[in-house]
Amino acid sequence: MMDFLRAMVYHISIFYITYLIIFAAFSFFAILLGAFRLYADDRIFMLKNKITYDDLPVSLLVPAYNESITIVRCINSLLNLDYLEYEIIVIDDGSTDDTAQKVIDSFDMKPVNRPINHELKCQPLEAVYENIVNGVSVTLIRKLNGGKGDTLNMGINACRYPYFVCMDADSKLKQDSLKEIVVPLFEDDSVVAVGGMIMISQCVRSNDDGSSTYRLPSNLLVSVQSVEYNRSFLASRILMDTFNGNLIISGAFGLFKTSTVVAAGGYSSENIGEDMELVLKLHSFCRNNDIDYQIRYQPSAICMTQAPTRFRDLRTQRRRWHVGLFQSMFTHRRIMFNLKFGLVSFFSYLYYLAYELVAPILEVLGIVFVLLAAYLDILNIEYMILFFILYTIYGAIISLSAFTQQMYIQKFKISFWNMLKTLFLCILEFGFFRYVLVIVRLMAFLRYGKLKNDWTKIKRV
Repeated sequence: MMDFLRAMVYHISIFYITYLIIFAAFSFFAILLGAFRLYADDRIFMLKNKITYDDLPVSLLVPAYNESITIVRCINSLLNLDYLEYEIIVIDDGSTDDTAQKVIDSFDMKPVNRPINHELKCQPLEAVYENIVNGVSVTLIRKLNGGKGDTLNMGINACRYPYFVCMDADSKLKQDSLKEIVVPLFEDDSVVAVGGMIMISQCVRSNDDGSSTYRLPSNLLVSVQSVEYNRSFLASRILMDTFNGNLIISGAFGLFKTSTVVAAGGYSSENIGEDMELVLKLHSFCRNNDIDYQIRYQPSAICMTQAPTRFRDLRTQRRRWHVGLFQSMFTHRRIMFNLKFGLVSFFSYLYYLAYELVAPILEVLGIVFVLLAAYLDILNIEYMILFFILYTIYGAIISLSAFTQQMYIQKFKISFWNMLKTLFLCILEFGFFRYVLVIVRLMAFLRYGKLKNDWTKIKRV
């Protein structure tokens, strides 16, 4: 019996180490490919002599629930975009604070009897307000509370234009973000969705000369999230973009073809991971109906979003993300091992399954069995300590590479002190912070029954 136990512990420990090595190899290849992609995009941009794409009308949808702190700032940033024609639609999802009133007062909104086309099911409409601000049509829709997916469906029903952009009320777009995110539409008319790059807004400061300075804030939690964001958005998403395999477009910034989203059924009001669920739904709808389509990722289209400043808010956010991941993948489980979906099934879906969804379980069990193997004296302790030190250094180098790529491509100014701080944060993030998040995501599994409908908001500043 003891021999069987020792053999089992040994082989599970080896499996876990192999699991980590595969992830490390994937990360290296993805970051390397990302570097080539960003460099190539930068060269193309220079050769085109800054050719712009801004003659495609776009609707900007801003769902808001109790966003009185950030909503006016968000709208003001959208009014100054460098784009030819767009509209802003703010959808107030039954807020219990003064979100709607702040929009009405700040932008002199007037009530109108505008008809809304209810192609997508959503909660009833309460009122519509409109005004033209700086030449841009701004619409405020008040509706009964129904969740983010339901709120976005109302916004889609109100769209005047063939493409819409969804974004969060605490986010801010760079002036050229719309010009950048529509580029794939001009390259391929089969594109139905494009995801943008998300960065932490607390780290970026705009200068009077139009340039931007990247400065890590004093809040350590925010700073370490900035490192994490850079790696995640510059690794797997660029790699999966090469074969139309991205399964998620962040709810903070994504562009979609209105007619295709409506035909697919719009956002789910039952899933708290509505952004990923919609992308999986588009894959399924287009493949099952033999529709030629592309879902793209555009890393040069930048959206600044506010990161949680308190650990309790970060914990709430990541639990919600993980529950939404589970709901989305379970809803569209028929994609797995389905030849019709090609690499979307046999690469993307399996990657998200192994290294996102069940990763918390595998990592916790792996660490437990490695410690058990050391206790049973069937693994070399010195070797394992050295392995994890080297693995952490390797991961930190990958994170630092992603960070420097972002600084280069966005032409951010950054001080030597902030570069040193970033190096420390890369080690901290990969060697400690990611394991904290593993525990947080594991708790999302253990408390799924309570969290599956949890829309708890994080504190804004």
